Amino acid sequence: MSLATQNTPPAGSAPVNTLGIAKPVQDTRVIVAMSGGVDSSVVAASLAREGYDVVGITLQLYDHGAALAKKGACCAGRDIHDARRVAEEMAFPHYVLDYENRFRESVIDEFADAYLAGATPVPCIRCNERVKFRDLLETAKDLDADCMATGHYIQRKLGPNGAELHRAADAERDQSYFLFSTTQEQLDYLRFPLGHLKSKAETRALAHEFGLVVADKPDSQDICFVPNGSYAAVIEKLRPGAAAPGDIVDMDGRVLGHHNGVIHYTIGQRRGLGIGGGDPLYVVRLDADTHRVIVGPRTALATAHVPVAEVNWLGDGVFQDAPAGGWEIGVKVRSTRPPKEARVRPTGPHTAVVELLAPEEGVAPGQACVFYGADSTRVLGGGWITR
Repeated sequence: MSLATQNTPPAGSAPVNTLGIAKPVQDTRVIVAMSGGVDSSVVAASLAREGYDVVGITLQLYDHGAALAKKGACCAGRDIHDARRVAEEMAFPHYVLDYENRFRESVIDEFADAYLAGATPVPCIRCNERVKFRDLLETAKDLDADCMATGHYIQRKLGPNGAELHRAADAERDQSYFLFSTTQEQLDYLRFPLGHLKSKAETRALAHEFGLVVADKPDSQDICFVPNGSYAAVIEKLRPGAAAPGDIVDMDGRVLGHHNGVIHYTIGQRRGLGIGGGDPLYVVRLDADTHRVIVGPRTALATAHVPVAEVNWLGDGVFQDAPAGGWEIGVKVRSTRPPKEARVRPTGPHTAVVELLAPEEGVAPGQACVFYGADSTRVLGGGWITR
């Protein structure tokens, strides 16, 4: 069974293989980024079974013991072991690359600093952008690979102007929010063989068909270097003494209570504020400079005006050449929400303002605002939400 059929070129093009490359399958080298989970393992096993020259690469990115100062907390070793076993079972070479320093400098340090500044960062996006789709992709090219494949649930389709990024067929598994910063050059080289599957059950069925040891391995639910979901615990280990206490105030500046560090709070949070009584209050803003947590009614969370920076544009044409009034698009301001109608208006080469037709709650600096084609599955890029 081929998983890569979504890369079929238009009729009349030169003959290509199932990865969209004009080479015989056996002469096509594919680097597969293997995390040790079932998704990337199925990708590697499927391509190897099809006859491609598969090389599996697993990145050692972090050490839980160092991040959490908790003996025995590391699970990266088990993931590496699982990836290696899959490669042995399917008879293709597998390598482990130590990217721990790159990961710390490119992802973990920024994550810690952003949290201390009162933002709500999304480190998985930075990891894809700066480690997997930059550093690892360059390594794949150095190994003379024709393309690099991953286990992400997103679709790569060929349009009239080249490769396009589209949401996964399974809306529950779609990872397009985390891949908005993929550039056109990277997209030309990348392949996502799982994007057209209708459910995770199909992936696991393939894993069982191939006899993979990871067929029933549970999905990872947390950020890799935050295995217990406690962001604050990681920040306190990475930046000792950085969590300064301060006041919890209402929107008029009246002190309602006290806290032990803004890193313990997120925009939209209601529980755990310790200021019971009266109408429900929510965290509406974090001011790291004054160590204040600002709370207000739920209505104060709604916003229709979202400034974004570091915009990556995957749409046709030049981003700055938007029509008067901007483009009508769909946007996601959180990974778990469906795209909402909006208009994006460029304000510079890599900045824009997004106007939501219906205000959204809990829009937080540091999160991503991802652009989608109006009434389509195409990913048009996105940017990072600023204050």
